[in-house]
Amino acid sequence: MKKIVLSIILCVCANLSWSQRSQKIAYIDMEYILENVPEYLDAQNTLNAKISKWRKKLDDQARHIEILKSDLANEKAILTKDLIEEKEQEIGLKQIELRRLESLFFGPKGDMFTVRKQLVKPIQDQVFNEIQAIAKRKKYDFVFDKSSDLVMLYSNKKYDISDFVLASINRSRLIETKNEKKSKKKNKKKKAPKKQLTDKQKEVIAKKEAAKAKKIEKVNEKKRLIEEKRKAKLELRNEARKKLRERNAEKKRLKNKEKNN
Repeated sequence: MKKIVLSIILCVCANLSWSQRSQKIAYIDMEYILENVPEYLDAQNTLNAKISKWRKKLDDQARHIEILKSDLANEKAILTKDLIEEKEQEIGLKQIELRRLESLFFGPKGDMFTVRKQLVKPIQDQVFNEIQAIAKRKKYDFVFDKSSDLVMLYSNKKYDISDFVLASINRSRLIETKNEKKSKKKNKKKKAPKKQLTDKQKEVIAKKEAAKAKKIEKVNEKKRLIEEKRKAKLELRNEARKKLRERNAEKKRLKNKEKNN
């Protein structure tokens, strides 16, 4: 079907070329291009690994449900009505959870859609940009993708009115901005000049700074005295230990002397 439509379009373009200037048409195979982009293959492999993980989780849960159903069928004859209803309710809840997971993983806005968008779309956009650059450089009027439903990837710039639309929006925005500036200018009040400090205020600030400096000096002096006391205590302790060692050494010497006599 796609080939038929493509043939019709090419024929129409060919007929138009007899009455108008010659138009340059090209096509690409997006699938072939992407399959030969290493980054795309890496992204696709990552996505496939995630899909396999999600499918395994769904399969495990589905098998668990089948086991529960089989066990219930085998034990139904010896179970009470309440137990049967309880097990059926449990199976029903697990089936609901399974459907929820299926939607979470493979739904229209599921994880697969999100991951594909994150991994694959940037690469596809890069390819599209490259195609557009080539089309402009080679002066192609139309570029088609034969692996898709003939989505037009590029058209001649002269048929694009986007710039005219943007220019119109920018003109309207510029007018609005000018009107806002005029309105603000009319209602704007003059800023009061920065007040100069009076002599009294300066004196108060100076006193506060002096008091702060004095307080810091007292704290530092207190720290110095504490450190000096600590050193003095340490020296006294070391001196006492030295004298004790000397007395012990003298006692040992006298003891040895008596033993030798």
